[in-house]
Amino acid sequence: MTQRIRLGVIGCGVIGQIHIRAAKPWPSIDLAAIADLRPDVRKKTADEFGVRRTHAEGQDLIDDPEVDAVVLAMPTCVRTALALRALRRGKHVLLEKPVAMNAAEVREMIAARDAHGAHRPVVACCSSRLRFQSGADTATQFLATGALGPIRVVRIRAIIPAGGDPATQSDPPPPWRVSRSQNGGGFLVNWGCYDMDYVFGILGWRVDPRLALAQMWQIAPQFSHRVAAGSDGETHYAILIRCGDGSVITMERGEQVSTAADSAWQIIGEKGSLRLSMGVGDKQSVIFDDASTREGVVSRTLWEGPQDWTPFLNDPIRDFADAIVGGRPPRTGLEESLLIQRITDAAYRSADTGEAVLV
Repeated sequence: MTQRIRLGVIGCGVIGQIHIRAAKPWPSIDLAAIADLRPDVRKKTADEFGVRRTHAEGQDLIDDPEVDAVVLAMPTCVRTALALRALRRGKHVLLEKPVAMNAAEVREMIAARDAHGAHRPVVACCSSRLRFQSGADTATQFLATGALGPIRVVRIRAIIPAGGDPATQSDPPPPWRVSRSQNGGGFLVNWGCYDMDYVFGILGWRVDPRLALAQMWQIAPQFSHRVAAGSDGETHYAILIRCGDGSVITMERGEQVSTAADSAWQIIGEKGSLRLSMGVGDKQSVIFDDASTREGVVSRTLWEGPQDWTPFLNDPIRDFADAIVGGRPPRTGLEESLLIQRITDAAYRSADTGEAVLV
């Protein structure tokens, strides 16, 4: 019989509901408890999913002896304190992204986890979502062969243009989403962590970032009503990262940008390059541009097919539970998350000072 992890979810907002829905039918998960400060949301969620134990405060769920593992689905600014409480009690933790407000908080969590020695709990981060997409395993296996040769440039670009105003807007924009004090930043922490996790992950985390130079922009005045009043986080950023082996990573992402949609994910080596589709849709692909032939660059499709939001939404919590049961690492753990956070911290410092910053 499959072992089942007694899971508690703290935060029953949009992302918490996604985790709960994905967890409920999974064979290695017993959805044991939820917590939310809002009584109406707490009751409605418990009734809908048949959850037998409810708490108002997250710390009470963590202290619940009927809970083995917790999901932290709340704004970043309050997440680390709850994670540390759970880890000190030996409970497994799934962290929403971004993993923390800064690298120092990630190091605190690593220390709290490692204090348990050989019986240390599993800690996973949801920045792994894109690596559950269909083409990611193909890209990972191909890159492991060394077919590209030494890597020169990694390109990450994803631009979401400004769309028309919605006909109705029943809810105001969430105040934490583009807030440096509540979320640790804006679009970089919201989506850039996915990009870094994906590309670094398919490269086997063999990256050695040394120096970051960044520029960031807040939302343009004509679109300012689309974020909460007082938002100070970026909605568009460009980052250049120089690595220890001489390779370069370029990252640009933006939403509500005054241009057409554009996206490009590419890994360029001495012998060839890999073009990646990281989005959703019916025609996604992983393409190898082989430069080792006499004919010049010859393109070959390694994988093509549809990708949708299902694994993106469902698989982080399922991988987390299966990692606990199987005694294996999760797709993205604290060490990998620390690398992403170090780059993120350096990028914000660079943008604030106008100087290149050591990672």
